[in-house]
Amino acid sequence: MTTPVTAARNAVGEFGKLFGLALDIVVAMFRRPFQLREFVQQFWFVASVSILPAALVSIPFGAVITLQLGGLTSQLGAESFNGAASVLAVIQQASPIVTTLVVAGAGGSAICAELGSRTIREEIDAMEVLGVSPIQRLVVPRVLAAMAVAVLLNGMVSFVGVTGGYVFNVLLQGGTPGAFLASFSALAQLPDLWVGEIKAVIFGFLAGLVASYRGLHPKGGAKGVGDVVNQSVVITFLLLFFVNFVISVIYLRVVPAKGA
Repeated sequence: MTTPVTAARNAVGEFGKLFGLALDIVVAMFRRPFQLREFVQQFWFVASVSILPAALVSIPFGAVITLQLGGLTSQLGAESFNGAASVLAVIQQASPIVTTLVVAGAGGSAICAELGSRTIREEIDAMEVLGVSPIQRLVVPRVLAAMAVAVLLNGMVSFVGVTGGYVFNVLLQGGTPGAFLASFSALAQLPDLWVGEIKAVIFGFLAGLVASYRGLHPKGGAKGVGDVVNQSVVITFLLLFFVNFVISVIYLRVVPAKGA
């Protein structure tokens, strides 16, 4: 029977191994030769399975944020700031989170399943025996692909989400295009866009890192591969919201609001 102390010790050990893999990946990124062909193949695969779901999710996400904030600003008598509030919410928070959820759920699960299958077939052990680093050969291209796709998808999701919010504000809430754009230009600033992209880079790294780590450590054969795929998605979601909270707090402390 597993005691709470043993469970806590195992959790700390798993986190330490995950952190160690993260350091190994960062170091291996700067080693030669770089696996360009593997990176391009993984980038295309992750992008192909993530673009459509991200676009479909971003439209209602931006619309819901706009509708909710529109009702709140109406109650406070600040309808003129609805555009800025909805756009900033989409760019700073919703877009990086939606992007990473899609990348982790679609691309990350596939990466985890592939590496898990290679591990149970002992291909990873064979590579290590031959002196080939599986981290540099397999993991680094997949993590970089997840980061690159997350950055590009974040821009697309931001644009689609803002456009959807604009359309819903004008058509359903009786807003005017001029007021929507004027409030955004009055309160938004360039760091708001940069923090969204920085979040996308970090979240993409986390998605690729967790998927690779769980894929390299399956237990129980083929059934274990399915288990680690589910675990990788859940762990990525938990880390995503925690890291998003930390980055948001630091950003709001470091970067003053426009006009403050």
